[in-house]
Amino acid sequence: MNVQEIMQQMTLEEKAAFCSGHDFWHTKAVERLGVPSVMMCDGPHGLRKQEGEGDHLGINKSIETVCYPTAAALASSFDRDVMRKLGEALGQECQAENVAMLLGPGLNIKRSPLCGRNFEYFSEDPYLAGEMGAAYVQALQGHGIAACAKHFACNDQETLRMSGSSNLDERTLREIYLPAFEAVVKKGKTRSLMCAYNAINGTFCSENKMLLTDILRNEWKSDAFVVTDWGAIKDQAKGVAAGLDLEMPGGPNATGEEIVEAVKTGTLDESDLDKTVLRLLQFVKDSVEQRRPGATIDRDACRKLARKLAGECAVLMKNEGSLLPLKENQKVAFIGEFADKPRYQGAGSSHINVPHAVSALETAGNAVIYARGYDAHSDVTDEAMLKEAVETAKKADVAVIFAGLPDAFETEGADRDHMRLPDNQNELIKAVSQANPHTVVVLHGGSPVELPWLHDVPAVLCAYLGGEQVGAATVDLLYGKVNPSGHLAETWPIRLQDNPSYLNFPGEEGVVTYAEGIFVGYRYYDKKEMPVNFCFGHGLSYTQFEYANLKLDKDSLTDQDTLTVSVDVKNIGSVAGKAAVQLYVRDVESAVRRPVRELRAFEKIALQPGEIKTVMFTLDKRAFAYWEPKCHDFFVESGEYVIEIGESCRDIRITQPVQVEGTIELPFTVTVNTTIGQLLKHPKGKEIIGNMMRSSALSHVDQTDSMGEGSERMMQGMMMGIQLGALVSYGRLTRKQLKDLIATLNA
Repeated sequence: MNVQEIMQQMTLEEKAAFCSGHDFWHTKAVERLGVPSVMMCDGPHGLRKQEGEGDHLGINKSIETVCYPTAAALASSFDRDVMRKLGEALGQECQAENVAMLLGPGLNIKRSPLCGRNFEYFSEDPYLAGEMGAAYVQALQGHGIAACAKHFACNDQETLRMSGSSNLDERTLREIYLPAFEAVVKKGKTRSLMCAYNAINGTFCSENKMLLTDILRNEWKSDAFVVTDWGAIKDQAKGVAAGLDLEMPGGPNATGEEIVEAVKTGTLDESDLDKTVLRLLQFVKDSVEQRRPGATIDRDACRKLARKLAGECAVLMKNEGSLLPLKENQKVAFIGEFADKPRYQGAGSSHINVPHAVSALETAGNAVIYARGYDAHSDVTDEAMLKEAVETAKKADVAVIFAGLPDAFETEGADRDHMRLPDNQNELIKAVSQANPHTVVVLHGGSPVELPWLHDVPAVLCAYLGGEQVGAATVDLLYGKVNPSGHLAETWPIRLQDNPSYLNFPGEEGVVTYAEGIFVGYRYYDKKEMPVNFCFGHGLSYTQFEYANLKLDKDSLTDQDTLTVSVDVKNIGSVAGKAAVQLYVRDVESAVRRPVRELRAFEKIALQPGEIKTVMFTLDKRAFAYWEPKCHDFFVESGEYVIEIGESCRDIRITQPVQVEGTIELPFTVTVNTTIGQLLKHPKGKEIIGNMMRSSALSHVDQTDSMGEGSERMMQGMMMGIQLGALVSYGRLTRKQLKDLIATLNA
C-alpha cells in the first residue's frame, strides 16, 4: 500500500470525503483503491467497544471487558511501569477486538477540583502528566495500536466545553497546558491527537493553525494525524487549512463538500488537503500492517492486573498511631454502601461495561461485620442506617468507613457545584468516629473533597476510582498484603475557596480567563504559603525511607549541558515498600515570577527492609527554564538553583545547590522610556547603570532629611521607576549624554 500513489489516484471529491468518518467509530473506506475502513474506540482505562450501531454517549451496549484504574488513580502511582503494563494489556485487547486506535490518554490539567472529568486526567502538574502519558502511549503503540492523546488543548472544564473559549497568556499556555502533550508527542510518538471542542483565545482548536501546524507540526516535528473530538468541527475547510485531518463522527452526510468548494474557489490550497489525506492514509496503512490476526485476550489475567494496579495507585493520606495495617485478630467493621457496591469509574464516554465489580465486603467475607450507613443515591441522612452504623462501630476494634463521591457528583458533561461529600456521608463519619476512635476512612472519587472530619479520624486511605478490582485491592492494602505506595498527583485544599481558579471557574458567558496564570495547584499553594489538607506528592507507607549522598556530577553548567543527579534511598523500616523519589528544582532568585519549586523528575523503586538503592536522574535545559515571551522560547536565567529530593513538594529531605549559566541573551531595546529598574535586570544595563548609580551624580539626594525618616528608601524606590529621559529633566544627564548612553546600551 503506497500512500503517495493512492493519494494521487484519488479524486478531489474522494479526498474531501475521506476527511470525515464513515460512522461513529470507523474511518471511510476507498474501495476502488483498496483502502479499508478501520475502527477506533473509547478508552483509556478500558476498552469501550460498542456492539452493533455505535453512538457517542454510550447508550448502546458495549462489550463486557475489564475496567482498570482511571487516570486520577494511575497518576498517583508515580510509576511509569504501571502505565506501561496498562498500555500493554489494552494493546493486546485492541488487537483481539480488531480495534486500530484507542482514544486517550487524557492530558488536560486539573485546574480546578470541580472539573467533572478530572477522573480522566492525570495531574495538576504537566511534567507528571506528560511522563505518565508517554509511558502509556509507548506501550500501547508497541502492540500496533494507535494512541490518541486528548483533548488538545486547554479543555479543562465541562461547562460549555463545546463552545467556550479558554483565554490565557503565552507563558501559561507553554509552561502549564502544552508540556504534557509535547511529552506524549516527542517521547511517546503518539500517532494521533484529538483536538478539543473549545477555543483558545477566541480561535477554536479545530481550526487553530498555531496549535495544529505551527506548534504540533513545525515546532514539535510531529507527523501524527489530528482527529476532532466527536462533533467538534466548526468549518472543515478552515480546519484542513489549519492542520486538522479527520472529522468525527462524520457519517453518510459528511461528503466533504465544504472542502471541495474551498479548493475550487481557491480559499483552500489543495496541497494542504493532500497532506491531510496522506496522514490519514498512513494511519490506515500502519493499522493494517500491524494487525495481528488470531490475537486473543485473557481477561482473567487482566482482572488480576487490574487488582495489582489499583494497589499501586492508592494513597495512604494519614495513619496516626500506625492504625493501619489492620491485624487479622482484630474485629473490624466495614461501614458504607461503597464497601458493598464500590464506585470504581466515572460516567461518560470512558464508561466500561463490567460484568462484575469486586467489592471490599465480598473480598473480606466473614472477617468483617457490615452496616450500610448511607444511601449512595441521596445526601439525606437515614436515621435508621446511621444508628445501625454507630452500633456496628461500637462492636468493632476498628471501624472502616467507605465514603466518596457518588456518580451524580462527577461526570463528563457537567462540572461539580461544590467540593463537599454528600451531607449524609459527612454526618456518618462524624458519628462513627465519635463512637469508635479507631476509625479509618476509605475515599472513592476522581477528585479532591473537603474533609471537615479530618482531625477526628486517625487514618485515611484514598483509593480514587481504582477500577473494577478496587474493592479487592483496598482489602489488600488495609490488611498489609500490599504496602501503600501512591502519592498525590494533585493538591487537596482545605476548602474550595482556596483554589487559585476559584474566582475564574467556570467563567462567564462561555469565556474563562486563566487569571491565575502559571500558578496552578502546588505552584500556587506553595507560593502563597497556604495550608492545605494534603500537598502535591504526599503519600505514606507502612515503612520509612531515608535519603543520603545526594551528588551532582558538576557544580556548574550551562543551559546546553546536562546535569546528572544521584541519591541513595534506604528502607529503614521493617517491611518491604516502594518509594516515589521526587526531584524538584528551585530557582533561588529570578527576575520573573516563578513557583517556589517545580517537579522535574521522579522514579519509583522497590526496597526490602535495610536495602539501599541509588537513583539516577538526568536534567537538561528544561529543568531550569521558564517560557520567555520576549524570545518565544524556554529561557534559563543565569544564577543559583537548588536540586531538592523529597517525598512531596513540602517534604524535602536533601538538597544541593548548582550554578547554571544561560547562553541566550534576551532581546532588549533601550529607549528614553526604559526605567532604571528595568536596566538593572539586564546584564549590560546593570553594569553601566550600576556604576552610574554608585557615582555622585545619581546616588546623592539633597535635602532628604526634610522629607522624614523614610526619605532615603523613598528616593531609592522612585529611582527604580525613573525613565532614562527623566534624567535630563533632573539635570543628571545632557541630551547628548543620554543619546550616547542609549546607543551604548543597544550596541
